[in-house]
Amino acid sequence: MRRRSVSLLGLAGLLALPLTVLPQAQAADGLVSTGKAVTASSVETSAFGPGLAVDGSAATRWASLEGVDPQWIRIDLGANHTISRVKLNWEGAYGKTYKIQTSADGSTWSDVYSTTAGDGATDDLTVSGSGRYVRMYGTGRGTAYGYSLWEFEVYGAPTGTGGGGGTAVPFGSHLRPYAAGTLKPSGSQATLDQKVVDYYNRWKSAFVRQNCGNGWYQIISPDADHPYVAEAQGYGMVVAATMAGADPDAKKIFDGLVKWKIDHPSAINPNLLAAEQDVNCRSVNGGDGATDGDMDVAYGLLLADKQWGSTGTYNYKDLALKHIAAIKKDELNPTTKLLKLGDWSSSGDQYYYITRTSDWMVDHFRAFRTASGDTTWDAVRTAHQTQISRLQSTYASGTGLLPDFVVDTNTTPKPAPGQVLEDPNDGAYWWNACRTPWRIADDAVTSGDATSLAAARKLNSWIKTKTGGDPNKIAIGYKLNGTQISAGSEAAFFAPFAVAAMTDSGSQAWLDALWNKMLATPIDTSSYFSASIQLQVMITASGNHWVP
Repeated sequence: MRRRSVSLLGLAGLLALPLTVLPQAQAADGLVSTGKAVTASSVETSAFGPGLAVDGSAATRWASLEGVDPQWIRIDLGANHTISRVKLNWEGAYGKTYKIQTSADGSTWSDVYSTTAGDGATDDLTVSGSGRYVRMYGTGRGTAYGYSLWEFEVYGAPTGTGGGGGTAVPFGSHLRPYAAGTLKPSGSQATLDQKVVDYYNRWKSAFVRQNCGNGWYQIISPDADHPYVAEAQGYGMVVAATMAGADPDAKKIFDGLVKWKIDHPSAINPNLLAAEQDVNCRSVNGGDGATDGDMDVAYGLLLADKQWGSTGTYNYKDLALKHIAAIKKDELNPTTKLLKLGDWSSSGDQYYYITRTSDWMVDHFRAFRTASGDTTWDAVRTAHQTQISRLQSTYASGTGLLPDFVVDTNTTPKPAPGQVLEDPNDGAYWWNACRTPWRIADDAVTSGDATSLAAARKLNSWIKTKTGGDPNKIAIGYKLNGTQISAGSEAAFFAPFAVAAMTDSGSQAWLDALWNKMLATPIDTSSYFSASIQLQVMITASGNHWVP
């Protein structure tokens, strides 16, 4: 939601178990290691980093240096846990002599299992211990190579109460690697991360607020129709959950945004967020929902569940699943499987077969499918990707640009013929669609999906050629044939192309130019829209975007 017409708005936990319980009772303990911070004594190459042993995939692995003993891999659970089970899924390079050890501080270790007769394959071990840290410490290799694990799984339960004190994917940990071949801006990883943190701190100072009391946090939107809009709150929730580990207040801010969401329900579906609030923090213009804000709210809740668990003040997972189900019920067209503009549009009205391309967040659909187990989200993802490809080939074959709005989705979807919701440029690449290179490429770099990669590369190839590799020449808006609409330079338009550039191995210099353009652009405190987009682009470009 960039802007919404006033007239249109009127339309509408696990328990910690004592170590003396019988093994069968320990089945209640859950997998607590997936996605946690992990370090290792060495890696064979950068393609076999330690985070790959806790990514939940049996197709990726950690591998140590070959021919060297001892070697170890250590998981930080983020808080003290009782540990009842450890499962090692070895690759061919296995440990013959090794120990499983736990530690409260990462320094003093206690053995909970040891063997001198490991034979590879899968070791599913019943153990009894506690600690924040768990490691496999290998002293004897089973082959001439090194040690290599497809997955290192730890099962247990937190020993504390509430939400726990750990952060599963701290900002800068890079536990979720991107698809092979993805570019990042030149420079050290530490420098890239610090630039994001610096920009985040300025963004936070400019737009994060605690207004009207009630324990609320809000993202203020001085450039929108009202001081608080759902789109901004969604951005804030995704950003806060992602920046955990860099900002010690991230969880406090997130919980304040959750309270805002709960206390400002859509009048149509109370599991969704009302789209707009006034200076007194009251929902206005019908109190209905906006799809883009709801998509990010649900995604942010899933991130929070992975970051902090759901046993604290708020059950993030439960809220996320209810939000996802509500999006499916009231913001998804059941016939076309394309997103509607909001929960206020219903069958028979003139907006029912209109959709906004900037809402097409493909990585969100993947996360919704994973969290809910609902295969509908596979069909939804496919429907949107199909339309991205078709719109590019049919209406923007030379540019790959998408329009702000697509009409006639029940027959032959096409760009809006003129103003259908917001602006005479509703059928052009304007203030909504400017986000699509970022949204499409976010999925490309995290999933490696061929359809998303092709769409992102088409956009990247055109804009790089159009500007001659100079990001200062990226205009404010284009017709789908590439004709410039307005002069000037705006982060909402130039920043998203940086994520598209990450998908093309021949675009390192172009990506660097876009990155440097972002670093040289000060935050406009009157525009949460551009600043929030640039921040999220920088998060992705630095390698810190991940899909829960």
